[in-house]
Amino acid sequence: MAEPVHRRENSEERPRTGNGPLRLTLNGASLTWRDLASALKAERVEVELDPVSRGQMLRAREAGLEILESNPGMRAYGWNQALGPFKDRRLEPEEQLRFQVNVLRSHSTGLGEELPRRVSRLALIIRANCLARGTSGARPELVERMNDAVNLGLVPVMPGTGSMGTGDLQPMAAAGLALTGDVAGRVRGDDGEERCAPQAWAAMGRDVEFQLAPGEAIALISGSAVLTAHLALAVEEVYRQVETFLGAFALFCEAARVERNAFDPRIHAERHMPWEMQANDLILRLVGDSQWTTNEGRRRAGETAPRIQDSTSIRSVPHQIGIILRELERAREDVTREANSSTCNPLLIPNYTGEGHEFLSGGNWDATVLGHAAQSVNSCLARLAVLTKDLAARLLHDGWSHGLPAGLSGGEVGINSGMLLLHTSAAALIPEIQLLANPVGALSFPLKGGQEDFHTMAMAAVNGLRANSRRFDQLLAVLFVISGQGIHLLEERMRGLPLGTGSALIHEQLRTRVTPLDQDRVLTPEVDALTDAIGRGEFSVVVHDLLED
Repeated sequence: MAEPVHRRENSEERPRTGNGPLRLTLNGASLTWRDLASALKAERVEVELDPVSRGQMLRAREAGLEILESNPGMRAYGWNQALGPFKDRRLEPEEQLRFQVNVLRSHSTGLGEELPRRVSRLALIIRANCLARGTSGARPELVERMNDAVNLGLVPVMPGTGSMGTGDLQPMAAAGLALTGDVAGRVRGDDGEERCAPQAWAAMGRDVEFQLAPGEAIALISGSAVLTAHLALAVEEVYRQVETFLGAFALFCEAARVERNAFDPRIHAERHMPWEMQANDLILRLVGDSQWTTNEGRRRAGETAPRIQDSTSIRSVPHQIGIILRELERAREDVTREANSSTCNPLLIPNYTGEGHEFLSGGNWDATVLGHAAQSVNSCLARLAVLTKDLAARLLHDGWSHGLPAGLSGGEVGINSGMLLLHTSAAALIPEIQLLANPVGALSFPLKGGQEDFHTMAMAAVNGLRANSRRFDQLLAVLFVISGQGIHLLEERMRGLPLGTGSALIHEQLRTRVTPLDQDRVLTPEVDALTDAIGRGEFSVVVHDLLED
């Protein structure tokens, strides 16, 4: 039995109390994909620092300070040396606290709309978890301040534009302003209201100011937590869309009265691709008992000769869904690994003797793996978008639809244009989607005087994926409407022949949103409402429940 497409992991959910908050204990190593996905969806999250990790952080902090105190000439990036092209500028002891504040203020200059609140909250959790590993030299008090912000619902407002995928400098610096109680810091509460950080902390009865210690500004902003959280949301959205696509494809199969031979499990077993076999099984569970997709169903619709085989767009669906499932699974693995890794620079690592620590500068903030995951999923999504457009086209063309009227006109053809222009509008999304699917990771250029001369562009890759995800919701709405119209126009001829058990329930859900087209009318309001319903997951829930039974 196939499992729902986004329930492949068997990890247990973290404990909850009734309908209370999601509770997570951070130790830098054990966040699962289920934890991350649940944190995106939960109304409230409560986090705490693992006591063992607290001890590790304290020991690492003490070791870092001891190294610098016992070696006056020792230089540590972000601790007693400035950042970026100013790395050779030594920070005197009396300058170090002011430097932490200045780093947050200068680096927080992002642009554009803020990131979704749930992304910012998850980013804070992930960053706290990375710091809990004890390799940044940050104090446990910093993680506890971050946890306090999550637990109180004081989620920092983070700018959406500014990250080059070379650390989360801008968004996490903005978070740092909120965490330290700077007047420039902004938070968004559980009620959705934006507030000045000092006022928000005071209203919760907490200390308004929190002073970062030397080395903590760089520990906070040098990493990939925001990218990781943003990609986690994008992956969850695409999983939801895969389920929704399967629902729309089930209705298409009914309207097109497809040959089910292409979904014979023996074909896909010969390919040895587990994701393809899973996708094929999911399709059969939705339409496998349909009487419309039988010889009798095709005869009722006027077909007098066997088709031999359907078009490639139909026969390739298990393969296309299979490859996107594979890339989504890999993306989940990348996100989960990143959420439990040391991604800051420098790192404070135990030396080879095991009797002390040493500072090591490297590039673990590099988010290439996340950008590549986003681009891979986006490429698959773009192909699925083209496929969705092509499937809809088959039902509109009277030479391809095997008996449906041209344009799926409900009234007299010609006087009524049916859904031709609806499909044209959907097709207009395709060049936008293809442009946004271009691999931006190949477009690096130098910044900051050449000190940062290479960038992963991972945030742009994630933004492109999420932008395409929004467009794909519109394409799915169009395929639903067109497939539903095809079913409507065949219902009289198919009287007595049932739809598949799964597709019948999906069709029933569709009819609560869009009524059949008997004469031309403006479809925009219904399609927009349907797109919103798809984005809220109303159709993926129906499909998910069907596949879980």
